[in-house]
Amino acid sequence: MNARVRSPELPQNYPWLNTDKPLSLKQLKGRVVILDFWTYCCINCLHVLPTLKYLEQKYQDCLTVIGVHSAKFDNEKEAENIRQAILRYDIEHPVLVDSGFHVWQQYAVRAWPTMVVIDPEGYVVSKVSGESDREVLDELIQKLIDQHQNKGTVNFQPLHLTLEKQRQPLITPLAFPGKVLANSSGLFIADSGHHRLVMASTDGEILQVIGTGKSGLRDGSFNSAQFFAPQGMACDQINQILYVADTENHALRRVDLKRQVVETIAGTGKQTHNIRPHRGDSLKTALNSPWDLQLCGNSLFIAMAGSHQIWEMNLATSIIGTYAGTGAEGCFDSTLTDSAFAQPSGITTDGQELYIADSEVSSIRGVGLIESAPVRTVCGSGDLFGFGDVDGQGENVRLQHCLGVEFAQDYIWVADSYNHKIKLVNPHTGDCQTVLGSSVGWLDGRGANTKFSEPSGLSFCGTYLYIADTNNHAIRRVDVETFTVTTVEFPNLCAPDVCIPKHIL
Repeated sequence: MNARVRSPELPQNYPWLNTDKPLSLKQLKGRVVILDFWTYCCINCLHVLPTLKYLEQKYQDCLTVIGVHSAKFDNEKEAENIRQAILRYDIEHPVLVDSGFHVWQQYAVRAWPTMVVIDPEGYVVSKVSGESDREVLDELIQKLIDQHQNKGTVNFQPLHLTLEKQRQPLITPLAFPGKVLANSSGLFIADSGHHRLVMASTDGEILQVIGTGKSGLRDGSFNSAQFFAPQGMACDQINQILYVADTENHALRRVDLKRQVVETIAGTGKQTHNIRPHRGDSLKTALNSPWDLQLCGNSLFIAMAGSHQIWEMNLATSIIGTYAGTGAEGCFDSTLTDSAFAQPSGITTDGQELYIADSEVSSIRGVGLIESAPVRTVCGSGDLFGFGDVDGQGENVRLQHCLGVEFAQDYIWVADSYNHKIKLVNPHTGDCQTVLGSSVGWLDGRGANTKFSEPSGLSFCGTYLYIADTNNHAIRRVDVETFTVTTVEFPNLCAPDVCIPKHIL
């Protein structure tokens, strides 16, 4: 018979979020506890959140989920940045900030995400790494509740928490905008935190608000359609069609700007766990967190963050499938079929290659647009833990979880998100230099005398670069002739719960 393992107590002197006081396992005796070891950059950790939310709501009287945030990147060690991630992903359980990996080591955790299940008497009964099966967890929790109810050791009392969203409601006009697309028609903004798209003039006049502002997967008119944390976009200006990576719906959407209708063109609304290269009918093929899009003729290329691959959809035939990447997480330069990526989150092109912001290896990758062309690393170490903030050339460059790329003026412009900077990369030599940003904050100005907070989307139009400054809930505009940064104001835009958009009055 295996010895029962008592769960180590949680530290009381570490920062805690989503609660007004630290929690202890002694205090939680009588409840089932799940410790979710996560880091907010990790796509697999984000995939676990819907399962946790489902279980929290189903067993709210006798289950407590505690997120143990053990940061991978330096930027993720800051409590304020974790607070912003809690708001962005609508996390409603307590989060312990474990920046020094103390709790991680006590529980012998080896990978993100890992879930540790503790029974009502304080003993560890399960530890699972990876994206756990909802049904298996559900069955285990119900079994523990039944067992301890018979023993009289379960506590059926709700736990009352003070959430970060109660302290800091998302009432800003934009909420965590993930990507921005600028062209002669204006600005298209993925208002990710508000689950909608905003179309505006470059001067900030609101032209359309697309989506109800409530998360969901619903096709229809602009005022009835629903998205779930949309990210990257691509535009067919001739036909006035906007393509959208509807990330947390695991779907691609087509927005007909003339007919003012939204329809799903790829994905089933469910996340696939099949990472083997494959292809099929777009509406019968499940996707895995599509994060950014690039249109090349009839091909729509997709940075498929969840499966660590680049995908392609043929818009003429509606066939979708893997273009590059085995599905293994890493940085491996080779042919399209043998290469490997690590959570690709940004995509752009010069017409000859696709350039990828490969976020988990903090590198910029090049992917050929013909089958015989290889995948290469333009700059960055290519190592999962080879990050930093170092300008230079090729493999000596250090970025930190870059999320956005845009090819313009013969350079790759990079949103070096966790360094809060914009960098310029020569695609031929791999030279990288910082051109905007100094430290985290919000400051207009010129060059290094500017500040951003986790910028993650870039788009060029004319002589202006537009930046989705995600944690500042803002769109910034850069005059690239002078490197002067200003903030675009949207005086007639407000949060969905604050006012009624003009288009549905």
